Amino acid sequence: MEKLILLMVIFGTCCAAPQDLSGKVFVFPKETNTNRVVLVTPKTRFNSVTTCLRYQSDLRRTYGIFSLATPTFNNDFLIYKCNAESDIELNARDGKADFTSLKLDANTWHSMCATWDSSTGLAQLWVDGKATTKKFVQTGAITGAPIAILGQEQDTYGGGFDAKKSFIGMITDFHMWDTVIPTCEIRRYMEDKHFSPGNVFSWKALDFQVKGQVLMELTSEVM
Repeated sequence: MEKLILLMVIFGTCCAAPQDLSGKVFVFPKETNTNRVVLVTPKTRFNSVTTCLRYQSDLRRTYGIFSLATPTFNNDFLIYKCNAESDIELNARDGKADFTSLKLDANTWHSMCATWDSSTGLAQLWVDGKATTKKFVQTGAITGAPIAILGQEQDTYGGGFDAKKSFIGMITDFHMWDTVIPTCEIRRYMEDKHFSPGNVFSWKALDFQVKGQVLMELTSEVM
């Protein structure tokens, strides 16, 4: 019987239409300044943001998890592991806040949601079902054509990648909304129960391009 595993090595190819990635995982296998997944959306204004994803890594250094840049700001929305400790830096419109003393064990799957409200400038993280305190980042809407990337941090609009900041590990179940979604929806995501998929990016209908060597496997093979 053929082994039920999907393993795709895609070099600079793009998907013709959104794909349902339910039950699949992106694998970023090595340190490079090329491997990344570019997410495609026609939206050009974000009054607020919520992102949710699940990931696993054994890295002890800094790395970018999700990066959204516009022609105005390279770090218009960025989730960044900022040191060897369990700290996450969240950027919005080039402002930032550090969320510290998180429990981010290596070689462990973590569920993470990040919210940011453009009217108040407040941001918050949820990690494995637990919410952090809210912190001020920046006010004002994100505007302009976005370049959104999993696995790298953008130092320029759509580029400036540094291999020493690249993500090595696995990412799945990525969603993004252009609102701060209700707490009950975040809890449903964390508990892997029914929730409303992202209206900007949805893992169930993802429009994306793979650059470099990124693999895809079945969730059942790695979780």
